[in-house]
Amino acid sequence: MPTAPTPLRTARRQWLEQGQVDTGLIPDALRASWARCREFGLEPLGRPQGAPHASAAQLARALDHRHSLVAHAKPVMAFLNEQVQGSDSLVLLADAQGLLLHSTGDAHFADRAARVALRPGALWSEQWRGTNAIGTALAEAQPTVVHGGEHYLERNGFLTCAAAPIADPGGQLLGVLDISGDRRGYHRHTLALVRSGARMVEHQLFTARFQAGLVVRLHAQAEGLGTVTEGLLALSEDGWLVGATTAALELLGLARRDIGAATAERALGLTLPQLLAQGGAPRPLPRPAGQPPLWLRVEPGHTLRPRPRATAPAAPATDTAWRPLDALAALDTGDAAFRATLQRARRVLDKPAIPLLLHGETGTGKDVLARALHASSARRSQPFVAVNCAALPETLIEAELFGYRPGAFTGASRQGAPGRIREAHGGTLFLDEIGDMPLAMQARLLRVLEAREVTPLGGGAAVAVDFRLICASHRRLADEVAAGRFREDLFYRLNGLTLILPPLRERTDLPALVAKLLQSEAPERALRVDDTVMAALQQLRWPGNVRQLANAVRTAVALLDDGVDVVTAEEWPEEVRAAMEAVPGEGVVTAGDRGAAARLAGSSARSGASAAVAAVDGDAPEDLRALTAARIREVLAATGGNVSEAARRLGISRNTLYRRAG
Repeated sequence: MPTAPTPLRTARRQWLEQGQVDTGLIPDALRASWARCREFGLEPLGRPQGAPHASAAQLARALDHRHSLVAHAKPVMAFLNEQVQGSDSLVLLADAQGLLLHSTGDAHFADRAARVALRPGALWSEQWRGTNAIGTALAEAQPTVVHGGEHYLERNGFLTCAAAPIADPGGQLLGVLDISGDRRGYHRHTLALVRSGARMVEHQLFTARFQAGLVVRLHAQAEGLGTVTEGLLALSEDGWLVGATTAALELLGLARRDIGAATAERALGLTLPQLLAQGGAPRPLPRPAGQPPLWLRVEPGHTLRPRPRATAPAAPATDTAWRPLDALAALDTGDAAFRATLQRARRVLDKPAIPLLLHGETGTGKDVLARALHASSARRSQPFVAVNCAALPETLIEAELFGYRPGAFTGASRQGAPGRIREAHGGTLFLDEIGDMPLAMQARLLRVLEAREVTPLGGGAAVAVDFRLICASHRRLADEVAAGRFREDLFYRLNGLTLILPPLRERTDLPALVAKLLQSEAPERALRVDDTVMAALQQLRWPGNVRQLANAVRTAVALLDDGVDVVTAEEWPEEVRAAMEAVPGEGVVTAGDRGAAARLAGSSARSGASAAVAAVDGDAPEDLRALTAARIREVLAATGGNVSEAARRLGISRNTLYRRAG
């Protein structure tokens, strides 16, 4: 008798013939992936559309850009390859876009895999290759197995693949580790193996970044502390979670979005002083009833130093202050492109012969980066002198930069002035908007840079100067040279190393950046932004970049009521609210209101949370408003009419409460 078709074969036939699959035939995650592939326009049968493939030069640039990930992953990949040797398998590493960066494994199977472009340089996101372990693990941000006919494209059905995401300590997805082989060699333990490999890479990335910081090690057993199976947390000077491995997040029931937004007390149930009081020995972590035991060990690191004390008696061991590694490290909030810029800068940090040229749009933080470069260098105790070339009148810039002797010109000080260049002696000179410097001044500056000495206006002896030069411009100086507005010889003298600051709209770390700004504006409060509003903020173009964001956060904090810790749409400046309202979809001021309403209606699982979700997702605004008002009245009654306490419990401001109470 013929054998009955498997559920997977039945599902594929239904998908091909009807465009849908009966419930229960395949996992929901697989069904969702197939649906995404159809939206991408992929055809399951026949030859796929042409997928992009990196050239040798493009792959080399990608490997250089992701050097840290590749360097830490290669030893782990070699270890994994030893475990699967002889099983017709490959171990592969892909970046966050699905670009295959490196592979190792069975040479015979590598030839077969190459026929479907499973080799470095190929792009294996779902958009181009359909359902596959690498692309689907990236799309779902979780470990994934795709076996045989589960691949969306029939031509990939000979494969069995298991992949696990790799995240950096800041929670950003860096890429995927994958083991792919012939489907006939499928083994259910492969996923566990590749998950272990991904955790090993994360462990190494964490250690590289926080080796001198305040680290908390976690494990279910005391003997597991200090091994690659442990979870790792990094805490800031005031007890905020600033780094974590996936293993630690899973042990504590936290999400990646909690990095930068949660305190030690929320994550561990202990304040920073209580943690430090644990000392360096393994200790059991107090856990709520019913939760499995957890052990921890605190390692303050050499950046944890006692606060200076005068003649006061010895303070307890908890009187300590942790400091970030340096100012450059403090700027890293998780964006890969900006992190690469910081890493390039660090390589020449104490090589003053190499001038730095910062390029980026207005408001991207060129001045902030310049100050961090100085503060992280060996010249940190010497002057940092900043000159905005665009803000000085042409008639004054020469005297401002080069100084002048007494009486050198009408209106000159009788004491003369040393000039900004001489003031920077021994330290750092930062020339902001260098592209706006007049041509005549460009020639003088070039002579100073060549001779390393400056002559003041009005004559006198030349004075030797020693400074690190950092220049910045929002203009492309190469274009200014071509237009005749900037000296070519000066351009080549300044362009030792160009550092590109990405615009805010292209950065991936906006939530962490907002969390950092909130902490800076209100260090005594644990503020966060409403999830709906944050999603909208990530879609804005931010023409003023980080400067605009910082001003907007400052305004939002100022408008937030005391006792309220959730920033909603109404606290943001008007131009930001207007931009959020224009976001495609529901519109964000509306979404903020509806998001707030959903939180109000769903703040208690016993008060109709499912109804609130249905109201938000549906087209019943009147029902939603009624549900919201009812929830507000319920909480007001529970607090005896205390408006501030009711707003705090609901996570909204008092103004929102008054407006939504109906």
